[in-house]
Amino acid sequence: MKICFIMYPWAEIDPQKDSTLILIHECVLRGHTVAMSTPADFAIRDSLTMAHSFIFAKEQNDLSTPESMYRTANLSEKILSLKDFDVIFMRANPPMDPLALNFLDSIKDDVFLINSISGLREANNKIYTASYSDPKRELIPATYVSKNINYLKEIIKENEGGKMILKPLNGYGGKGVIVLEKSAMQNISSLLDFYISGQEGKQSNYVILQDYVEGAENGDVRVLMLHDQPIGAIRRVPAKGDARSNLSAGGHVVKHVLTKEEEVLCREIGEKLVSDGIYFSGLDLIGGKLIEVNVLSPGGIGDINEMYNKKVQVDIVDYLEKQVPVKG
Repeated sequence: MKICFIMYPWAEIDPQKDSTLILIHECVLRGHTVAMSTPADFAIRDSLTMAHSFIFAKEQNDLSTPESMYRTANLSEKILSLKDFDVIFMRANPPMDPLALNFLDSIKDDVFLINSISGLREANNKIYTASYSDPKRELIPATYVSKNINYLKEIIKENEGGKMILKPLNGYGGKGVIVLEKSAMQNISSLLDFYISGQEGKQSNYVILQDYVEGAENGDVRVLMLHDQPIGAIRRVPAKGDARSNLSAGGHVVKHVLTKEEEVLCREIGEKLVSDGIYFSGLDLIGGKLIEVNVLSPGGIGDINEMYNKKVQVDIVDYLEKQVPVKG
């Protein structure tokens, strides 16, 4: 099988727990032809979408662990036609450049993309979760998206709870996520103006307001979904004095067994994900409700493997091998 990972630069990888590296290692171990590229490396030549790529040689220096492979990788460079691959695995960090998806439109019928172009277009930002139909609010807390400051202030005033979550629409890794206290309304106009207007001369930004879910102070649950089924889960606990449970923000992980309520939620959301062309994703849950869907580069594989003595990457690559008819 020929597989290309569209990802962040190789030099930016944390070799100890990087989920993309773990997936690449499993593919190389199985003898698949593996290449890496970034969205910035796309080009079109003779009507073909190409990418400047790094390719793993069949003979590697040390494949004992993902980290050792990273330290000693035997790579070559070449410009390759993306339609010649069997699989393109999208692992670029959010937010996704829409132009990158336009480049991939020309090959979407020739290559198995995980996740699909249509799915990425629809689900690569937080509007996907916010617009999910849940009139009884059984699965998703009340969520509002806007850049109208007066509208957002009214939402905060009308909210029955004492606090709400504010975050940028295109943020990731916990960046910009804060708790808004209704008791500090005198500061909210300035805060909203900062989030929406940003620096002078810059385009205004959409933000998300979301009902605060009780128990959020204890962290969230990251669930990795493969097709429509959960394949692993961990609880991410915030650092002391921080509302964010993201590991990049100083949180840590502990074991978590999905409750029956969470299993039902995963099944229901999983059906929609697959129907939208999302085959591998990360769900963030708090209090049995869905907070976010991560479809570009969900992490957590290394932590789940370590916590439960598993190899989640085996299930994922098995799935790819079953889904993809290998080209001649």
